[in-house]
Amino acid sequence: MDANPPNQSEAQLHATNLDHTLKELQRKVQEHETELQRLRGGLGSDAASPSPSAQSIIIKSALEEVTKSEPFLPFPGSVLPALVALRKTHRIITESDAELAAQKPRLDRVRTRLESAQAALKDQQLLGDALAARIQSLRSQLDTQSQQQPEDGAARRMEALRAAKDKYDADTAKLMRSLLAFIENHLAAMLAAEELGGPVVGSATEMDLDHLDAGFNAQGKPNKVKDKARNQDIRQRRIDDIWGGGGDDDSQAHLDGAVDDEAAAAAKEMQRLTEELLNTLVEAKGDSSASYVRLSRESAAARFLVRSQVAQFHHKDATRIRLVDFGRELES
Repeated sequence: MDANPPNQSEAQLHATNLDHTLKELQRKVQEHETELQRLRGGLGSDAASPSPSAQSIIIKSALEEVTKSEPFLPFPGSVLPALVALRKTHRIITESDAELAAQKPRLDRVRTRLESAQAALKDQQLLGDALAARIQSLRSQLDTQSQQQPEDGAARRMEALRAAKDKYDADTAKLMRSLLAFIENHLAAMLAAEELGGPVVGSATEMDLDHLDAGFNAQGKPNKVKDKARNQDIRQRRIDDIWGGGGDDDSQAHLDGAVDDEAAAAAKEMQRLTEELLNTLVEAKGDSSASYVRLSRESAAARFLVRSQVAQFHHKDATRIRLVDFGRELES
């Protein structure tokens, strides 16, 4: 209740001052209009096209009158100065907003370039730190080596080479075990099937031993087992022709075990060919012409290695085959 009367009195005072200021401005405008009408009436008929001398006299008289007259000052308590200042402030704010809007794209471009430059600077600092650390490491290594005897350095390098050789030997043995297991568990039956006229290795992911027992027709499809003893006798003769050996054909136990012997024979042939190719490649010491192995026949194992792009036939002699020297290709 106590705060409202002062607020109302201030509002009333402001309204009163604004009304007085408006009346004062209107009075001043009226005075200027009256004076202008008086001057126009005093010019007479020559006012439309005054001579140059008359124009000079008019301008001189106006300047003298303005100079001698007191400047217009608002009365005490007038809001005119505040209104003028408010208009000036509003114009400055409007111009500033327009300038900010015009400069925003340029500011965004500058900010983007600044961020890019900061990122590049950070990368350069990281690169410089890494290079400094590497230089320090090389200097420390050089100082350490310079303080050691040549025999110590040679012994250390020999020890590193032995450790690397042991690791390579262990990895080679592990890979050979995995290769032999793959041949015995998966590849042998498919190789045997291809040798017996069945599908090419890889065409069928799994090969049932019953398929080997039945044999395959001219289209490579498994035959239906009708007379197991007669079919087994025919297949056994083919096995003898391919791998050699045979056994007592009249023995039913031997016939039942012939499937396992056949898969084992295919696995053994694949293992022998792989080992011979590896040993020959090592003994050739990079000489591609000396890394070939001569085949007694074009076996399914050899064809599988060539299809797998692990080995290749001689370009003029299909009875010679060698492993692809991947290491040499990488070195060259």
